Amino acid sequence: MPSPTLTPPRPPSERGVHQGRPYWLWLPEGEGPWPAILILHGAGSRKENHADFARLCAAAGWVALAYDQRGHGESADEMDPGALADVGRMARFLAERPDVDGARVCVRGSSMGGNLAIHAAATSPSIAGAIAICPAGEEQLLRGVRSGDFAFRAGERAREELAAWLAEHDLREAVALVAPKPLILLHARGDERVPASLSEELHARAGAPKKLIVVPGGHHRSVQHDAELQGTALHWLERNLPAHTPGA
Repeated sequence: MPSPTLTPPRPPSERGVHQGRPYWLWLPEGEGPWPAILILHGAGSRKENHADFARLCAAAGWVALAYDQRGHGESADEMDPGALADVGRMARFLAERPDVDGARVCVRGSSMGGNLAIHAAATSPSIAGAIAICPAGEEQLLRGVRSGDFAFRAGERAREELAAWLAEHDLREAVALVAPKPLILLHARGDERVPASLSEELHARAGAPKKLIVVPGGHHRSVQHDAELQGTALHWLERNLPAHTPGA
């Protein structure tokens, strides 16, 4: 019996660099404008590691853009506090595309990316909603920066600046500023790096519309690559966004 033919994963529709951020972008089939989602990886990761979610987004009718944060992947710079401003810049880059509905640009982040997703949704008018997966609090990130456990490129000065920025911010305060934008939090109870209780606390502090999903077992990276949970989060987010207004 012949072996089945395996279809290779769909490659990005576009690859490029915007203001120092190397990115991969996937487009849905058909004609837009579509909602769009900006994908933020965690500390020590890179854009390629979230291509599975980007392909799922494109199949569901979303433009998806994953990019390398400062000090990661193909980026030429070091990780520093400018990473938060990058989120807003990349969201505006998406919103200005003719194939994107600029009023429905969202952000999805994992771990460190989840932290930045919440802060960006709280502060950037270009972001309409957020998915935060096992979002790391400043206390976890500060510990990783000071210990050198995070596998990103950052010299001594950059790490000092990053540590100072983290010490001045509090995810618990930021999450209260996200509403009325929709926010969905996902966490694995077995997360060995960031306790699920943090997402529970963030959910309690957030305004509506909001949703929390905590799954039994798992680990720090399991939720972000669970296709069922990816789809659930994306569909919930879409239902809670403003409807597209043709010609707007």
